Amino acid sequence: MRNKMTMSDKLLYGGLLAAAGGFDSYTYLVHGEVFAGLQTGNLILLGTHLGQMKWSVLLRHITPILAFILGTILTRILQHRFEKDESINKRQRIILGIEVLVLTIVAGISPYVPDIVASSLVSIIAAAQLQEFRELDGGSFTSLMMTGNVRTMAESFYDAVFKHDRKAADKGWQILRIIISFTIGAVMVGLCVSFLGERTLILSALFLLMTMLILQLNPDKKV
Repeated sequence: MRNKMTMSDKLLYGGLLAAAGGFDSYTYLVHGEVFAGLQTGNLILLGTHLGQMKWSVLLRHITPILAFILGTILTRILQHRFEKDESINKRQRIILGIEVLVLTIVAGISPYVPDIVASSLVSIIAAAQLQEFRELDGGSFTSLMMTGNVRTMAESFYDAVFKHDRKAADKGWQILRIIISFTIGAVMVGLCVSFLGERTLILSALFLLMTMLILQLNPDKKV
C-alpha cells in the first residue's frame, strides 16, 4: 500500500497538469482553429460547418477527433501493461515522458509540417493525459476540460456553506486552484503565441516535465 503525497505536492501536481491542459488553445490559434483535447468543441465546429455546407474544412475537424481516439487506445494498452497499484507511478512517468518528447518534437517541426499533422500529434498527447490523469486526492479530476471541475467546485462550495462541510470546502478550493491554473495556461498561450508562434508548445512540455519530476521525487507515494 503506497503512502500519499503531501498536499502541497498534490496541488502543484494538479496545477501543472491543468496549466499544460490550458494550452489546448494552441492548436486553435496556430493550427487551423481546431482543439487538441476539447473534442466537444471539435464536434460543435464539425456540425456547424456541416450545417453551412463547408465541406472543405471537414477533414480538418475530423482528424483531431480520430487522433484523440487513437491516443486513448494507445494509452489504454499501456495501462494494461502497468495496471498494478505499485506500478501506477512508473506508468504515469512513462506517459509524461512520452508527452514531453512528442510536444518538444511538435514544437520543433511545427513550422515545417501541415497543420493537420501537428494538431493530430497534440491530440494524441491530449488523449493520453485525459485518459491517465483522472484522479487527484481520491476524487475525480480532469486537466483538460473544465466543465466538470466548475460543476464540482460549485457543488463543493454549496455543501460547504449550507451543510457546513469542511471537506467540501477544501475540495472546492482545490478545484478552484485547478481552474485558475488551467486559465493561466491559456493566458500564457495568448501572450506567447505572438512572438514564439508554433514553438509556444514548448512551455506546455516544461509544465509536464515539472509534473514528471514531482512523481520522480515521490516514486512510492500516491497522488
